[in-house]
Amino acid sequence: MKKVDWKNALHNGVKTPEELSKVFPVDVQALHTVVAVYPMRINGYFLELMQRAGEPLIRQVVPDPVELEDTVGLEDPLSEEANSPVPHLTHRYPDRVLFYLTNECAVYCRFCTRKRKVGLGGAVTVEHIEKGIRYIRETRQVRDVLLSGGDPLMLDDERIEWILRKIKEIPHVEVIRIGTRIPSALPMRIGPSLVKILKKIRPLFINLHFNHPSEMTDEAERACSRLADCGAVLGNQTVLLRGINEDPEILTRLFRKLVQLRVRPYYLLQADLTRGTQHFRTKIESGLDIMRKLRGHISGLAVPAFVLDLPRGGGKVPLVPEYIIHQDGKELIVRNYLGGIYRYPQPGR
Repeated sequence: MKKVDWKNALHNGVKTPEELSKVFPVDVQALHTVVAVYPMRINGYFLELMQRAGEPLIRQVVPDPVELEDTVGLEDPLSEEANSPVPHLTHRYPDRVLFYLTNECAVYCRFCTRKRKVGLGGAVTVEHIEKGIRYIRETRQVRDVLLSGGDPLMLDDERIEWILRKIKEIPHVEVIRIGTRIPSALPMRIGPSLVKILKKIRPLFINLHFNHPSEMTDEAERACSRLADCGAVLGNQTVLLRGINEDPEILTRLFRKLVQLRVRPYYLLQADLTRGTQHFRTKIESGLDIMRKLRGHISGLAVPAFVLDLPRGGGKVPLVPEYIIHQDGKELIVRNYLGGIYRYPQPGR
């Protein structure tokens, strides 16, 4: 791909079914009914990548009329609004908050947990951000702040630097995290100016979002390297998606590549119970089977935790295959990754 400025890539993308129909054969009228409810954005970089990679990327971002047929999903599946003491900030766990900084993303994923907000009205204002920072400052048990959205790296450098500086000044905040899909969806955004800003924050944890090996372009690899070189600790959250990456071989390739780039596979997420995403959700058994086939066959560094974020604000719980066959006061009987049976004697006290 030729070198493109990130703002030009956004401008040269598609937002309407008519624009998309010039690149892919789509039912323009049917798509209009979808984007009227759930907007579409595909930036120029990702649009070109889709043309090369095909279905695994197309299905992630191209609207589908089945989004309007979901009778199971919830508008706010994680009850983020119910746990929001001030606008655009969720405080569910005792020592951490999720700070929602923008409703814009480089691409609008069709499986997004926040389909109710991303790309729609109700933009996050400076006043909202100031209220959130004030809440964090006044709530002394908050030690961990996750900047999210939308995608917080869609903000201009000056706004990002101001927010990071204000949060870093709060004495009881020990950790700042950023959740972003920018390195996979718009990697040219990770430029020298942004890296210089991020380099000032210690500790800084950045969770990326790669779902498929086809997203691992040269540009994406350079973006990951720049973030790692600036001192950020990098993790990755992959959403398990039906018909896209529901395959241990696909995920093995992805996770191995991430580790090579100094990105730790952090979560393999069961898709949330979000309205409009039912066609992406997989059976829990499928995820457990994938984890069984990963464990022991690739480095433990490359094996994420398989996690379900419980509906209605129950929080995240890890899901693991059954390895324990029997347990009592005398011994533990365990099946290993190859199916072998092993006995482990319990200590006397």
